[in-house]
Amino acid sequence: MKYPKPSLLIFYGSLATLGFSFTFTLFVHLFISEVDSTLFFIIPILGAVFVYIIFSFLLRKFVEHRLSLLYRSIQTKKEATSVSYEDESLDSMIESAEKDVKDWQSKQGQEILKLKEQENFRREFLGNLAHELKTPVFSIQGYILTLLEGGLEDETINKKFLERASVSTDRIVSILGDLDQITKLEIDALEMHLESFDIIKLASECIEGVELNAEEKNITLNLKNSSDDIYVNADRKRIAQVLTNLLNNSISYGKENGQTTVSIFTIDDLVTIEVADNGIGIDKSHFSRLFERFYRVEKSRNRHEGGTGLGLAIVKHVIDSHQQKIAVKSSLGIGSQFTFSLDKA
Repeated sequence: MKYPKPSLLIFYGSLATLGFSFTFTLFVHLFISEVDSTLFFIIPILGAVFVYIIFSFLLRKFVEHRLSLLYRSIQTKKEATSVSYEDESLDSMIESAEKDVKDWQSKQGQEILKLKEQENFRREFLGNLAHELKTPVFSIQGYILTLLEGGLEDETINKKFLERASVSTDRIVSILGDLDQITKLEIDALEMHLESFDIIKLASECIEGVELNAEEKNITLNLKNSSDDIYVNADRKRIAQVLTNLLNNSISYGKENGQTTVSIFTIDDLVTIEVADNGIGIDKSHFSRLFERFYRVEKSRNRHEGGTGLGLAIVKHVIDSHQQKIAVKSSLGIGSQFTFSLDKA
């Protein structure tokens, strides 16, 4: 039920006072003492006007006081402001308060939703981190127990088990190193060393660095560029990491006898780099979370290729640190394409 405005309620009350006063004056005139005809009308009208003025003043003061208390109770220190109603009518005060309450409710709802999303992300991140560390830790534990139970004396297995434990240790170190790097990137604590360098040469070096991985699946690596030398202004070491991560990612999810192509071309003051493959592709429903730490497109969460699960997260943070954006296009069964830009030197 929608109630009338406060000013209308006061007006209706004044009309009721006018009717009551007129009826009472008429009763006095007829049964008690004759009332002058002028006063017969003036008394009810003055009574109604008096009631309207008094109630308007008192109700306005009451509402102003209560609203001030409410504003102080719901506003944070950062949001707190002195609320003044000197030039506002009673109706305007109520409407303004209703609007502020709706805005506050909407803001609180958004904050609660954000907190829930952060909680879900934290829970999922901790679960993923535990999953990533559990496999190498259990492997190391198994190797050590085997050696302690007599395997250390057997020269045919002690060296082999120690080498396997070393590999698992390297994996843990790799995960922790990537996590440390992402943390520094998120708080802008990782210093960027910007310099001018040939992106064509760097891409060639990165392709050579992953050729052995590509040969295992017989994946062909190609480099396409619009000119022989294209110089960019960026952190060479970090961009090398970006290209290597994208290439390894394309190989990991590429098809047997497939191909991965790195294309480099200039558009005005920007150099655009594309890493495209004809692999299994990614469903669009995963795009919004693709660059999250440890996020798995494969719900089975199997790590057939042995990566840390942090590659794309690092890629995004590095590109963001260069004040650029990375985009992805992909179709299931057709392939994926990752594109980012750098400032031309």
